[in-house]
Amino acid sequence: MSRAVEVTVQYAALAERIAGLPPAPTDQGRVVLVVARPAISERTTPARARLTPEGGVEGDRWALREKRVFDTQVTVMRADIAGVIANGQPIELAGDNLFVDLDLSYANLPPGTRLRVGTALCEVTPKPHNGCDKFAARFGDDARAVTGAEEFRSWRLRGLHLRVVEAGDVGPGDKIYVLGRPAH
Repeated sequence: MSRAVEVTVQYAALAERIAGLPPAPTDQGRVVLVVARPAISERTTPARARLTPEGGVEGDRWALREKRVFDTQVTVMRADIAGVIANGQPIELAGDNLFVDLDLSYANLPPGTRLRVGTALCEVTPKPHNGCDKFAARFGDDARAVTGAEEFRSWRLRGLHLRVVEAGDVGPGDKIYVLGRPAH
């Protein structure tokens, strides 16, 4: 089988599995996993983490960047989609800070949406969260292609970015509440 056919078969299988997932909650979800990335390719999964406007996720290398972009402070991905993409590997390899059970689609969480994540107040930023070369290296070109596919673009399969508005603590099992969506 040629590589082009293998990519197409793998892509189709991923797309089918993702499309078959049950809908995620829209107004109240939960945190499944918290991840800090102290160094490149290093992951920790704390039981609790502090989110702050100045530093993002406690222990994450984002705070160490010389030029911090606050629209990319905290990365979020749906845990069930990450599980499909990871295909048996730990989902934290995707490189996101929060894995959640919540509908992350543009329709549900447009930029400016305010969320209570654990005890922290966060806001969805307009910055797109796209698969990078590291994501493709870990999970394959098909995973990056599916998460960026036009048919799934509105789903935000790769997730979204949050900025921390008010500090608070978060851990697996904590609730996520949609507090308000911007008027259109």
